[in-house]
Amino acid sequence: MDLSDVIAALHGRLPELGERIAERIRTDVPAYADETLIPFDSLRRSCTANADLILGHLRRAGTPDAGPAQETGRIRAEQGMPLADILHAYRIGFEFVWSEIVTEARAHPTVPTMQLVDRSAEIWQLFGLYAEAVAAAHRETTAELAVQRDARRSALVEALFSGVIADRSTLWDVARELGLPERGPYAVVAAAADSPGMEPLLGVEASLRQAHLASAWRLLPEQQIGLIALTFPEAEATGLRILQRAGARVGVSPSFPSLRDTPQALRFARLALAGLPGNGPGVARFDDNPLAMLLAAAPAEAAHLMNIVLKPLLDLAGLERTRLLDTLESWFASGGSATTTAERLYVHPNTVRYRLRRIEELTGRSLSDPHTVADLGAALLATRSPAVGRHQEPDPP
Repeated sequence: MDLSDVIAALHGRLPELGERIAERIRTDVPAYADETLIPFDSLRRSCTANADLILGHLRRAGTPDAGPAQETGRIRAEQGMPLADILHAYRIGFEFVWSEIVTEARAHPTVPTMQLVDRSAEIWQLFGLYAEAVAAAHRETTAELAVQRDARRSALVEALFSGVIADRSTLWDVARELGLPERGPYAVVAAAADSPGMEPLLGVEASLRQAHLASAWRLLPEQQIGLIALTFPEAEATGLRILQRAGARVGVSPSFPSLRDTPQALRFARLALAGLPGNGPGVARFDDNPLAMLLAAAPAEAAHLMNIVLKPLLDLAGLERTRLLDTLESWFASGGSATTTAERLYVHPNTVRYRLRRIEELTGRSLSDPHTVADLGAALLATRSPAVGRHQEPDPP
């Protein structure tokens, strides 16, 4: 009797061998103990197939078939099993099969010891081949599943922002799948992308998650938009700090209670982004300056208002125009106090009063009249809005 007869004898007990291997794996690898994750019948079939593969190769030699190992890697990836646990289970299975071969050979003293020595190296080469096949299939399947999950997640986020989901139960299902609470408050974020495909808020979802803020995001050609759940009292302040660290141009909507309001909140976030002054990074909340947001919502009309109210100032030479507009802006920021304005601008209060009279003369509007002050304030905001600047009325020929 030689080693091939021993292997044939084990092959005849294959169903029993596969079940015993499965029981050992469930005992030694905690991840396999969850019956809901991997049913025992599935594990037993996999162990039986792989034991059949090992014994068949040792009996017939030739080129090993890595197909069952690849199938195991694919199935376990779909079940969410970590690769390290799969490789641990494979090692247990190979050790178990070899231990059975040695035990059976010892029961037959006529089996040459050198055959066992020779085959011991072969079986561990086989383990390396199958482990590599399992790992490659697991990584490939995991990557495919990640792409599918990202695509579905992106589609669900797009459905929220576009408002195509209106049914309450469906909204709850989407919220659960996205990892969001079923009730608000929430806030929507819109960040400007420097170029198509570039994420202005790179890694923002992970940063928010570390701060215990659930969120869902979608990348568009010109913007990255996201929905953040504000689940604790300081959530909004925490989220704003994270957004500010990103160094991007960001608009944030007012908070809102229901996912049904997501499309309207996206509009507010985009208006806040459009009304963000200057060209550099910054975070603008819609609630910080509602009038500026209204002007951003109607840039053509705001440009017309600006030209009606401030055209005499805008037509001045560069230095004087800048000086008067800065003085008017500081006067508004100072609550109408010439003294505080002077402190802000590092000039004498009489200088501020002179400039304010000059503005009144040029515009024909009194700074003591609340109605004209409102007009001047709105027009001044329009001069600082990039959205309005893109709709500037051309000078007449």
